[in-house]
Amino acid sequence: MKSFKIGVQLYSVRDEASKDFKGTLKALKEMGYEGAELAGTYGLTAKEIRSAAEEAGIDLFSAHVPLDELRSKPEETVALYREIGCRWIAVPYLMPEDRPQSGGFQKTVEDIKKISEVCKANGIKLCYHNHDFEFFKMPDGRYALDYLYESLTPDQLLTEVDTCWVHVAGVDPAAYVRKYAGRAEILHLKDYDGEKSDDMYALIGIKKEPNPNAKPFDFRPVGSGKMPIREVIAAAADAGTEWLIVEQDEPAKGEGRMPSVKQSIDYLKKVLN
Repeated sequence: MKSFKIGVQLYSVRDEASKDFKGTLKALKEMGYEGAELAGTYGLTAKEIRSAAEEAGIDLFSAHVPLDELRSKPEETVALYREIGCRWIAVPYLMPEDRPQSGGFQKTVEDIKKISEVCKANGIKLCYHNHDFEFFKMPDGRYALDYLYESLTPDQLLTEVDTCWVHVAGVDPAAYVRKYAGRAEILHLKDYDGEKSDDMYALIGIKKEPNPNAKPFDFRPVGSGKMPIREVIAAAADAGTEWLIVEQDEPAKGEGRMPSVKQSIDYLKKVLN
């Protein structure tokens, strides 16, 4: 099996990171995580963030940065993450007006192309992190996510395939990772139980009426849900992935954030050894 580095998206432990950033990084390092992906700066300066990471011995290799932030002040924002030491920046989410279901998607594609040039000038690789709504069929029959990737070259935009949301969309995540071999340097692993439903984003603050006929959607530590994790990891090896990134948007009922990410890395250590 190919050797991977294992990171964690700090959104998974956002409460802890907000209260004690340095202590959280140290705890993650002790669990066995080699790196972490930022989800905000927690009110700290780039120097403070970098210092905390160096003290913890953890690599802040990547960051999720909102599209609007990258649009409004691209040079300043990208320079901040370069100073921290990030080598990848990922657009993490699209607001409804920017999605393929709206009239604003083509502008989104063009804006991402412009942002990619700023990233390249700063030695940073730009990625796109998907959810399930990008698996919307465009008029030509392509998924919107494929349209995005085919509209930009690999040196402009890499993938950050969130394999869980691919599966939720009804697409084979291992096959999708292989489709972008050579472009999938960083990859998200998360797990879930239940079914796709209108209320599943309620777990991350987007409220909709629940579907009484669907089994409740529930995020799980990696390896404890319905995701074909071993198949995804095999695909990542074929695709040339460098970092496997654990992300759990919310802990399963009755579980905490830090125990959840520990369960995930404990599982991955067993699978990868």
